[in-house]
Order: sequence, then structure tokens, then C-alpha cells
Amino acid sequence: MTISVNGTEINEATIAAEMNRARAAGHPEGEHLRDSAIQELILRKLMLDQAAKVGVSAGSEEETIGTLLQQEVTFNEVDEAGCRSFYEENSASFMQGEMAAASHILFTPGEGLGASLVKAKAEGILADLQKNPAAFAAMAREHSACPSGKEGGALGQFGRGQMVPEFEQAVFSTEPGQITPELIETQFGYHIIQVTDRKGGDLVSFDEVKERLQAYLTDMEGRKATHAYLADLVKAADIQGYQLPAFA
Repeated sequence: MTISVNGTEINEATIAAEMNRARAAGHPEGEHLRDSAIQELILRKLMLDQAAKVGVSAGSEEETIGTLLQQEVTFNEVDEAGCRSFYEENSASFMQGEMAAASHILFTPGEGLGASLVKAKAEGILADLQKNPAAFAAMAREHSACPSGKEGGALGQFGRGQMVPEFEQAVFSTEPGQITPELIETQFGYHIIQVTDRKGGDLVSFDEVKERLQAYLTDMEGRKATHAYLADLVKAADIQGYQLPAFA
């Protein structure tokens, strides 16, 4: 079936070109590559249409999209009270000297704003693993985009500060033997994490982590606001021949 966005066709040549661009940027070859390319093209078209509608124009498509998002996506910086509330509710995430061992399955999304659109398959696998945790290693070998997949997803032992904040928070908030109940999003993609071991440490004071925590929480608010903005564009658009899974 022909794919079109607001009456403009996305043809096979355009999809092939986007796939080649993704490959050149280091996106791994696999079954998600075509989907990621289509999703990226659809979102790009929607944002460029919106930019034209509101009179936003810059030197390139990327600059135009960046200017549009900067102008139209609004969110508040998380204040000290919000940071303190998060700190108190997630005290296990602020232990120093803790060690953990974990395995993960990594799903690498397409480059750019299509990054949130590989959730559907990852969430399906997560649901299967919640029912059958013993299949974790086999699933990692089959699906993970990380080299650790060959080892069943095993990352070995690590301490605080050795992983990106989102991954670290999830690991040190999960009991040994458990799989995180939700997908964990980081700069590398979406992770399903199974914690295999944890050893305790000392609680870091709020003042020590306040700045980094505020930056992290504000960044997460920005991601949520961007996703909501894109969801509104998708809802208002006439998209034929393809359904965007993250906005279904």
C-alpha cells in the first residue's frame, strides 16, 4: 500500500535513501531499519509542514525542525522541590559504593526524532519476559543490538557512575532477580534490564546530586513534551498506508 502524509507520497526511492543515510550514521542492519526510516520520514514531513504553516524557516530542514521545536515545545525546568521529591521517593538510586550486575536487551532506534518509535516490539518482548524471565538470555541473543547480546545480554558487575543515569537508576532501583517493569530509554535506545546481583552502599546527600538531578529531570520533561507535541501532529495529520506504533 502506498504511504502518504497529508497527500504527499513517500515512495520506495525516498525510503531507500533514508535507510542508506541511517546505515551511514551507524544504525545496525536489521528488520527495524525500514520501519525506522519510514517513521523518520513521516515525522520529518509533519514537522516541516507545521513549520511552513507557522512561518518557521531556516537554512536547512534540520535547522527548520530544530527552530520549530524550540518555538512550539514548551516545558518547565524542574525546580528544587521537584528534585527533592524525586530524591526522597527514589533514595535507592542515590547510594554510593553500591555494586550491581545486570543483563540487558538493547533496541536501537533510528537516528533523530524517530527515536521513540521502536517501542512496540520492545514492549511486546518485555511482556513476554515478565511471564517467562528464564528466556532472557535467549531473547538477548536473538534481539539485542548490543555486543553483549552474544553473551545473553550479560554486562558483568559495575558501580555507580559507570552507566548512563537512566540505566543506572533503573538497575539500582530493581531487586536482584527482577526485570525492570518498563522499558528504560537512554541515549543508546530502549533497554530491557534484568538485575542479577546488588550490593549496598551509603546514601549520597541531596546537595551533592541536586545539579545533576535537576538537569536529568528537566531533560526528561523535554522529551515528554516533544513526544506529546509529535503525537498531536500525528493525530491531526492524514497518514495513509502506515501506522506509527508509538502514537497508535
